[in-house]
Amino acid sequence: MHEKIEKLRGLKLLFVEDEKDLLSIISDALTKLQANFLTANNGLEALELLKKNPDIDVIITDINMPVMNGLDMIKNIANQDLHIPIIVMSAHTEEEYIMKAKEYGVREYLLKPFDFIKFIELITSMKVK
Repeated sequence: MHEKIEKLRGLKLLFVEDEKDLLSIISDALTKLQANFLTANNGLEALELLKKNPDIDVIITDINMPVMNGLDMIKNIANQDLHIPIIVMSAHTEEEYIMKAKEYGVREYLLKPFDFIKFIELITSMKVK
């Protein structure tokens, strides 16, 4: 696990989540692991952060959020031809969300409730950079 945490520390992550409690838990855990990460409360905020931080390696996003949902954000990123791996983190298992996300190039999913060990396993097994 130590090697995986070291790999995690080498990435710049963007978490997009509107549930403040969940975002706080994730932020606390990533801070303890000394990870490099940013957070956004919705897709529009994430797109703004992405413009200012073109070095983001992976985006982890919820689907249902105010202002701009995750699917609209993912579509916007795909339309800009930005090749950033995206992990959808959602409680929604409806096929339509998964199919839409796949159309936009998403290959990885994490179901809520958020499992930090599964997250570390997934993100360190992905081809990033």
